[in-house]
Amino acid sequence: IYTLSLHDALPILESIHKAVGEHTIVMSLMNGVDSEELIAKHIGKEKLLYSLIKVASHKENDEYIFDPATTIGIIFGEQTQPYQSERVKAVGELFENTGIHYRVTEDIMEEIWSKFRLNVCNNLPQAILGAGVGCYEDSIHMNAIREGLRQELEAVSATSLHGSAVKKNARFSTLQDLDAGRHTEIDMFSKALADMGKELGIATPYNEFTYHMIKALEEKNDGIFDYTNDTEATCSK
Repeated sequence: IYTLSLHDALPILESIHKAVGEHTIVMSLMNGVDSEELIAKHIGKEKLLYSLIKVASHKENDEYIFDPATTIGIIFGEQTQPYQSERVKAVGELFENTGIHYRVTEDIMEEIWSKFRLNVCNNLPQAILGAGVGCYEDSIHMNAIREGLRQELEAVSATSLHGSAVKKNARFSTLQDLDAGRHTEIDMFSKALADMGKELGIATPYNEFTYHMIKALEEKNDGIFDYTNDTEATCSK
């Protein structure tokens, strides 16, 4: 079983078919709602077992630190019956007794969209502000932004949220990426949602703004806005 869990794994899609055989099961643990669709273009949808991962982690130096108390683990399942298929059973047997948290679901697409909602609505505004997740509890303005993003997402696809408790100072993955000077997964979040909105004729101004704002923060981390050596005077009135 090959699992794709990082945004950086996307470039290998051109050659992934070389590693896929007749009985291969491919599980994508990437964020977003379109990773299976992207992979299917290269190996066919029949090889994919839809899945996601919910994990609380942060990076310290060269290692990732996981919080077992808030780590739900890998969730996977078939889109249609039979939900307890042979390959679902095979993956369950593989994970059994490994210490890996996992569960099988009969509502895999709802689970994937629920995590997508969490990322778009909670992950992104926090990343722009640069504050812990407690900002949503302490600021009506942050709640207004989150609500705007939520309404746009639910206009594209009705979802329900299945989250886990986190501390107020928690920093989700997008903010962790910006803190570390890395590029984010914003293309798989607000960009993907805005593209879907355009196809459906649904306006998504909150997500379009969020996409461009986080892209600008990536550019800031890349040094594009470093004007410390700019000696040319500018004036404003």
